[in-house]
Amino acid sequence: MIAIVDYGMGNLRSVEKGFFKVGVDARVVSDSKAVDDAGAIVLPGVGAFRDCMRNLKEMSLAESVVRSIQKGKPYLGICLGLQVLFTESEEFGVHNGFDILKGKVVRFRSKLKDVDNINVLKIPHMGWNNVKILKRPPIFDGIPDGSFFYFVHSFYVAPDDVNTIATTTEYGINFTSMVWKENIFATQFHPEKSQEVGLKILKNFGDFVRKA
Repeated sequence: MIAIVDYGMGNLRSVEKGFFKVGVDARVVSDSKAVDDAGAIVLPGVGAFRDCMRNLKEMSLAESVVRSIQKGKPYLGICLGLQVLFTESEEFGVHNGFDILKGKVVRFRSKLKDVDNINVLKIPHMGWNNVKILKRPPIFDGIPDGSFFYFVHSFYVAPDDVNTIATTTEYGINFTSMVWKENIFATQFHPEKSQEVGLKILKNFGDFVRKA
């Protein structure tokens, strides 16, 4: 069974319904034992990094999630579930993450200068955007390079190790839109909101879990 971790934030039911549509057994859980017992972990989330980490700790879920990742269980992080993997975030001050991947979570700059003018970015970055595949993880099997996914975020991850970057997306800058390292898959975009191509990712993750 795949555990979708409920820590009081995020569109959990949309993720659960997405897995259901593709025939994958994934259930929303909110206690550490269920996370420990699960064969794989999904951590979705929408909101502030600080609040996410606080809730995970207060609900005694943070240690279980980290322990599961360190044991090699397949992990799918979505949006905040990507960001909390990193060392720290600058959102509302500096806050520590899991530090499983080295790097920071930083904010888009609203004004980006080029040689001709100043481009003003709308923040948050919200809506459909395409991804460039730098290295193809198993959960991207059958997904064409340049496919469009749904985003909603004001912060993005800046990994120290560029080898963990699976895809990038252009929004004023080329930012990391997905990381992949061994059993860790994590996206800045929302597969559960990305129609057929997003459902394909959820199905591929389920297939990866079955084979793991």
